[in-house]
Amino acid sequence: MDKLKMHSPDVTQANIDKIAGLFPTVVTETLGADGQPTRAIDFDALRQELSDHIVEGPQERYQLDWPGKRAAAFAANTPIAKTLRPVREESVDFDTTRNLFIEGDNLEALKLLQESYLGKVKLIYIDPPYNTTEAGEVAAHCGRLHRREYRRR
Repeated sequence: MDKLKMHSPDVTQANIDKIAGLFPTVVTETLGADGQPTRAIDFDALRQELSDHIVEGPQERYQLDWPGKRAAAFAANTPIAKTLRPVREESVDFDTTRNLFIEGDNLEALKLLQESYLGKVKLIYIDPPYNTTEAGEVAAHCGRLHRREYRRR
């Protein structure tokens, strides 16, 4: 004889699972009634994910923080109107390769890959320098270097 379930389903955890599937960065941990860590939703982060402007949240918590973090999250979620264009003459075995080399702004390239390659990418290598100017200069502690000079070092 099968045992009957004597409790209702945990709808909260099912909802957290659904939200985690859509917005994995809003899932956090908190201590449950039994004192054990359990998954929870950071509603300030979820509010920011669902907003088209910077959201100020009053709740403080332990986290990695820096000036401009909310603006960076906002920029990461802002849609762009760009596309990837192959350069066949500079490519090797373009029609048969399983690899892509993308040159451009890191954030924009990642945004373009997000939908088309979700769950398909095994590795993304972002080659420094990260902090460059329009002229290709790299911000350095000892002044500014041109990108070619930086790469030679």
